[in-house]
This record gives sequence, C-alpha cells and structure tokens, in this order.
Amino acid sequence: MLVSQILKTKQQHDVVTVPPSMTISDAARILSEKGIGTVIVSTSGKTADGILSERDIVREIGARGAGCLPHTVQTLMTTKLVTCSGNDLADEVLRQMTEGRFRHMPVIENGELRGIISLGDVVKARLMELAMEKDALEGMIMGH
Repeated sequence: MLVSQILKTKQQHDVVTVPPSMTISDAARILSEKGIGTVIVSTSGKTADGILSERDIVREIGARGAGCLPHTVQTLMTTKLVTCSGNDLADEVLRQMTEGRFRHMPVIENGELRGIISLGDVVKARLMELAMEKDALEGMIMGH
C-alpha cells in the first residue's frame, strides 16, 4: 500500500502547523485542543522546518521543569526530519518509524508539505489490507 492511499483514507487531511516563534506552552495547548500528538513547525505553512511532539514537550518539562514553557518551539523542535512521499510504500514507512522510534512522519511532495502519516495510520491500513486478503483467500477456498 502506498502512503498516498493512506492519506486518502484519513478523516482529517489538514496538517496542523505552528510558527517557530510560538511558545511551547501555546503549542501544547494546540496539541491538547486538537487531540493530536504532533505539530509541524513551519515558517510558511507549506514546508516542514521541524516537528514537535507531545513527547518532546513532556521530556523537556521532565528535564527542566515548567520554566521551558515560555520558550519558543524553535528551541525544542526536531530539525532533522525523516520524511516520505506519497509514492513510498507503507511497509517502508513503518520500518523507518519503528527503527527511528518516532510516531509521525511528514509527507513531502516537490518540497511542499502534503500531509502527515502516523504509526497508527500505517498499522490501521495494514490491518485492513490483511483483512481483505484473508476474505479473498477464504472466498477462494470456499469456492465463492
């Protein structure tokens, strides 16, 4: 299955972006309000300059305390992004996420942000694919 196929099945297509100048506190509020685990950090709203997850924020609070909350997202975001394109295979994306121990990957096409894919999105798509294969095999065995 291709990443582009998974993006088409997602209910929420909009990627939430925040500027690098936003405070960590405001970014945490957005994550909470939208019920998401990650925001893309973008100066333009069309490219991915970095990524910030709720896990990043919690780890920083654990290490430095709540004093980090007024700092900017830019001070905490991950800038060495691992990205994929719509033509990438879901299994390869799953492998990269598992090996890299992260749960969200920006989808970039021609230098522009097209979406974000989560570990859960890939697992859900793979389970649906396996269920269809199972049904097809059962149909062949039963002669349907």
